[in-house]
Amino acid sequence: MDITSTQGLLAILQIIIIDILLAGDNAIVIGMAAKNLPEHLRKRAIFWGTAGAIALRLVMAILFIEALDNIPALRIVGGIMLLWIGYSLLKDGDNEHNIEAKDNIWGAIVTIIIADGVMGIDNVLGVVAAAEGHFGLVVAGMLVTVPIIVWGSTLFVKLIDKFPVILYAGGGILGWVSASMIQHDPMAAPYIEPYSLPFHIGCVVLVLGAAMIRNRLVK
Repeated sequence: MDITSTQGLLAILQIIIIDILLAGDNAIVIGMAAKNLPEHLRKRAIFWGTAGAIALRLVMAILFIEALDNIPALRIVGGIMLLWIGYSLLKDGDNEHNIEAKDNIWGAIVTIIIADGVMGIDNVLGVVAAAEGHFGLVVAGMLVTVPIIVWGSTLFVKLIDKFPVILYAGGGILGWVSASMIQHDPMAAPYIEPYSLPFHIGCVVLVLGAAMIRNRLVK
């Protein structure tokens, strides 16, 4: 896939949207890990912690891309996981974090990298799926998204609170991307390709419908 083509640009747009929508929890973790530091060290810890976390995500993306091409049915498993991630994104009232704040810069940096790495698995899976295994698109999408995550996460969370439809659009995108991931698995392709559009729409409806029903029942 050519990054400069229409398909490549749409893939980058999908990556950016997925990464931003799934980065809210990660931004909270970053803030909690550095909150006990003096102001002049806090910014440095956030910068280097985020840089380390992004480097770890790129390594995870490389490993996952390699695994997609070599492990049978992994795209099916990954697609099902993405359906769950999309559903979880839309669930109300489930965001709890227990991250210990550090009072030294290296402790904060290490905490940010480890916590973001563990919590960023969903981001990596979504980004790799949207990029269809193209590492160049993964890198391009992450490089564009990083500044938004670091400096604009608080603003974006407020925007989502004001316009919840943004979050549901993101859940729909994850449902669509998960369908593409499952369809591209050699074991599933012969059965799904003749019904590609209904399958994609069905995955989107599944994610949005399940989340809406669950949220209504909880309320």
